[in-house]
Amino acid sequence: MSAPDKQLSDEQSRQIAETIREELARRRVSRQTLAEQAKLSLSTLEKVLGGRRPFTLATMVRLEQALGISLRKALDAAPAAAVAVNGDVAPDSLGAYSRRAVSWLEGVYLTLRPSFGDREAIYAYRTEIAWDPAASSLVFREGERQDAAYTQWGEVAVPNQSGFIYLVTNRHGQHRLITVSRPTIAGEMYGIITTLLAGRGSLLTPIAAPIAFLPIKNIPQPSVGRVSSTDANFAVYREHLRRTTDEPFAMFLQG
Repeated sequence: MSAPDKQLSDEQSRQIAETIREELARRRVSRQTLAEQAKLSLSTLEKVLGGRRPFTLATMVRLEQALGISLRKALDAAPAAAVAVNGDVAPDSLGAYSRRAVSWLEGVYLTLRPSFGDREAIYAYRTEIAWDPAASSLVFREGERQDAAYTQWGEVAVPNQSGFIYLVTNRHGQHRLITVSRPTIAGEMYGIITTLLAGRGSLLTPIAAPIAFLPIKNIPQPSVGRVSSTDANFAVYREHLRRTTDEPFAMFLQG
């Protein structure tokens, strides 16, 4: 294998993918735009960012040129991250859970929430929850979002006291929080997402909405993106979102 085609390790690829996702979110640049600037196919970019294909040196160089940053710094930081490993026990700030105690949470979920741009539609995308040895905790990563520039990833807190699960994004002090129930017998989780709604220009408005996580296997042919009332899955999606407040797993109060 020639030097430009040399594949990076899984851990190196993960570090670079995380750096790129942070840059895309910070600059509010879509993956399509980055792919064009780096002269890569969108499919290739999606696969390396999603962990389905390792980075090569040639791909990394193209992305460095397109972003105007050095991705090799992420590789230099990888050994430092490994030092933080605490066996198979998460930090106290995330609930001090062991990997074995939360293995039932790992998997791919179809995530549902109301569409912020269309009140008559439901927004659907994938969320993967998995153990990250470097962080010594569960982490989550979103995928197949129609608004790819706003794709989120972060840590998962599972404290014993409240009985709820928290998916926390913290980027340069800016937080997004998802609070969901423990899984039902069917593996579904329901709760609230608290985030910022992007408006015109740099305008951001706090917003909260019901959210549901369904094991991807529970929906035979899941629809993703903005799902309208004409979609075959719309009625099922709507019932899951209604279940959030009907049971209730979460409450919304008005003054």
